[in-house]
Amino acid sequence: MSTAVQKTTTPKARPAENDLGFGRFFTDHMLTLQYEPKQGWHEPKVVPYGPLPMDPAAGVFHYGQALFEGLKAFRAGDGTVNLFRLDEHCARMARGAPRLCMPVVEPSLMRSLILDFMRVEQDWVPRAPGTSLYLRPTMIATEGFLGVRASQRYTFFIIASPVGAYYAGGVKPVRIWVEREHTRAAKGGLGAVKAGANYAASLLAASRAKEKGYDQVLWLDAEKHDQVEEVGTMNLFALLGDELVTPPLSDSILAGVTRNCVLQLAKGYGLKVSERPLAISELTQSSKSGALKEVFGSGTAAVISPVGELSWTGGSLQVNKGEVGPIAGRLYEEISAIQRGGRPDTHGWLTKI
Repeated sequence: MSTAVQKTTTPKARPAENDLGFGRFFTDHMLTLQYEPKQGWHEPKVVPYGPLPMDPAAGVFHYGQALFEGLKAFRAGDGTVNLFRLDEHCARMARGAPRLCMPVVEPSLMRSLILDFMRVEQDWVPRAPGTSLYLRPTMIATEGFLGVRASQRYTFFIIASPVGAYYAGGVKPVRIWVEREHTRAAKGGLGAVKAGANYAASLLAASRAKEKGYDQVLWLDAEKHDQVEEVGTMNLFALLGDELVTPPLSDSILAGVTRNCVLQLAKGYGLKVSERPLAISELTQSSKSGALKEVFGSGTAAVISPVGELSWTGGSLQVNKGEVGPIAGRLYEEISAIQRGGRPDTHGWLTKI
């Protein structure tokens, strides 16, 4: 399947790399791919960035069939461009599609399409320290109908946004609100896939937390609200003594790509790495005993986000005196260096454009 390319005749002015932020600017082009039952996936093309023609009755608007991925391309010191964990992102989207009754974009096809897109847009990968090009592959239901069923037609598309350093002034610990009322995902739900609905479900609690002065929320299980699941949009890790703990994957926890990086690297640090249930009560007891050394989140946007404080109605605890812990700092530096070609890619995580 060859990808047609229609280049824009009105290229955009490039934004200043010291003022990129996140998701504010978009590149000149996008890639689209169509699906119908008789044809399967067909008509891949790179076209100028612009609106998608949509039927107001499209299934994505009424029944929420929307699935996406997020990955980054980095400019190495020698000027070349690397995609980070490309194959794992393609595989995760393929795993997620059946849960939403959507057709699978085979990982090999998605990989090929992303590379085709990046060959057109690679000049958009910024060069300033800490910057990158964020890619958002997305699949939506486009058939116009009313009636609760899966759509018969879909559009897969890729857009990209040059983004700034997540920590413009260096890595800083965040303040987290422990959410005991609202739930991000329940057992048997959509929490293990990157469905748009998961993010809609998180908005109210996150907004309330920010109104209270917190950066994000710590999500607990839906049944008893006592088991730690995710922190904001990231997987969570806690260092208890010399044991690095993260909750085991389930149908309410996303299999984070950066989570996988952390697990691989931490084992090489000589830590005991455990994927096991972690109760909020264990965190509080460990804090009192002095066993709680660090808490941090892992994700594509921030890589590593240290937690300096956890608070809830009637209580709070400080982590590592509100400072970045040595393990979180080491992981952030090592993963960031690999992404930019500053350290050898011994795990095979990079794909050169």
